[in-house]
Amino acid sequence: MMLLRALLLLLIMQPAWAQTQPVQAPPATELAREAEANAAWSAALAASTRGPATIALADQATLDLPRGMIFIPKAEAYRWSRSRGNTPGDQQIGIVTTPGDDNWMIAVRYIPDGYIRDDEAQDLKPDEVLKDLREGAEESNKDRVARGFPEIVLTGWIEPPSYDANTHQLRWALGVARKVDSDGLSVNLNTRALGRGGYISLNLATAEQNLAEYRPVVGQVLRGLTFLPGRAYGDFNASTDRIAEYGILGLLGVVAAKKLGLIALGGVFLLKFAKIGLLAVAGVALAIRRFFRGPKP
Repeated sequence: MMLLRALLLLLIMQPAWAQTQPVQAPPATELAREAEANAAWSAALAASTRGPATIALADQATLDLPRGMIFIPKAEAYRWSRSRGNTPGDQQIGIVTTPGDDNWMIAVRYIPDGYIRDDEAQDLKPDEVLKDLREGAEESNKDRVARGFPEIVLTGWIEPPSYDANTHQLRWALGVARKVDSDGLSVNLNTRALGRGGYISLNLATAEQNLAEYRPVVGQVLRGLTFLPGRAYGDFNASTDRIAEYGILGLLGVVAAKKLGLIALGGVFLLKFAKIGLLAVAGVALAIRRFFRGPKP
């Protein structure tokens, strides 16, 4: 209703502007979305790198990909994320996942916005941050609805924000759900690893009931993340390096996204999970087909 009122107000105030805008195509059909998700996943698999392998993350760091995992590169990761209804943003580098396990994925991004001061880490206010994030969700929902996907809602903190000054990593977990869906609550476990010229974002998307199982996966991936010589947080040179316009607080809300010109909530992901108990009843193959929308084996 609020969105409708805003659109009507724009039409009243700026009729000439409204008339010059192209007519938006109707949302794709369910069949078309399924076909695109199917094709996007096939392309992602074909382009992926299988661990063990060393993956270059922009020109800032390397990732030692563990055995059994795959890394989907930027273009294919972006296409696959969009096919699932997400708005990944241009800074996404790739996705880490396991082909035979549909219960998790880690979206990897690099934001080259400069050195981020961490002196405000003690001033984290989770309630205010959550309010900003929910406003960002409203913007992200416009994109989802336009593409025929259900809106999302941020249910609240699963793990409040915390900052480790020794590793220069910020971490939090957020509950995410579809407004009209019965697939249960998804969780985004976010980690921001600060570097000299920006930060690397690792976002684990999984179901709430699977968080305890897959939380160690984030630690495993983080242990393989190494900033290149001269690119680490401790290599900062105050006389030459650019300093970001925001600090730790900006990483949590949509402030950074707006400054960077990103789609709102580009770091929030929602996966469609099989019903609880489906793996035990129908087997792994069926669960993989339900999530990845691939052809029957």
